[in-house]
Amino acid sequence: METAAPPKRYPKPKWLRVKLPTGENYRKVRQLVDEHKLHTICESGNCPNMGECWGAGTATFMILGNVCTRSCGFCAVATGRPDTVDPFEPVRVGKSVKTMGVKHCVITSVDRDDLPDGGSKIWAETVEAVRRISPSTTLETLIPDFKGNWDNLQRIIEVAPEIVSHNLETVRRLTKKVRIQAKYDRSLEVLRRLKQADMKTKSGVMLGLGETEEEILETMDDLRSVGVDVLTLGQYLQPTPKHLPVVEFIPPEKFALYKMLGLQKGFRFVESGPLVRSSYHAEKHVF
Repeated sequence: METAAPPKRYPKPKWLRVKLPTGENYRKVRQLVDEHKLHTICESGNCPNMGECWGAGTATFMILGNVCTRSCGFCAVATGRPDTVDPFEPVRVGKSVKTMGVKHCVITSVDRDDLPDGGSKIWAETVEAVRRISPSTTLETLIPDFKGNWDNLQRIIEVAPEIVSHNLETVRRLTKKVRIQAKYDRSLEVLRRLKQADMKTKSGVMLGLGETEEEILETMDDLRSVGVDVLTLGQYLQPTPKHLPVVEFIPPEKFALYKMLGLQKGFRFVESGPLVRSSYHAEKHVF
């Protein structure tokens, strides 16, 4: 019996080469991170935009541990049984934001489907702690879907971050393959409820997983139908051989086209490029 050949891995094109981070602001934040042993997803996720974001005074923190209860096909975060919730984490994040002099703070988390509140209480306490300890810092929360538990989502709405983000990640057809425990329509409902509560909303989509141009435009229309204000489009990069393979590297000119089309569809901001990630230019999306 013949075994299936492993999927072909394509070399990265030249437009995905990343410049080394430089600049006085970056070096200042780098020193603070090292000195105080602070944790940012920028660093642990090897984000290609770390230098640019840190230079602009933006940093992204991941709360609720580093083990996720879901097993998405694109994500390198470990899957398994997470540690117990740390009640002191919100204050630690607030102090880190203050120490680093962060002007705009993006907070994300692993999925905590093991918790009755989905981690929403720690989410709310973290937003409150950052506001209390570093009141001049603006906030974006990149939240999970809380399995459609709207009481848990309400906790985010009540603390009213400047921007609330929830990523669709991919088109409808590929959702079950890419986001195994997620649902496309449930994510749209999260974004719809946030907008109904007068939140400024944002979502991100990865390209290069096998979606078609028609599907990308349909996804844009779906996001606009629930009032999403900000859209990010970036190239999917396979983190390990165990993750979903890259089907296609999208050229920069195609990303530029999608940005133009997204703006025509009514998004207030569209960040679209091979190296764009969810928090790219996040400080510019506070309006």
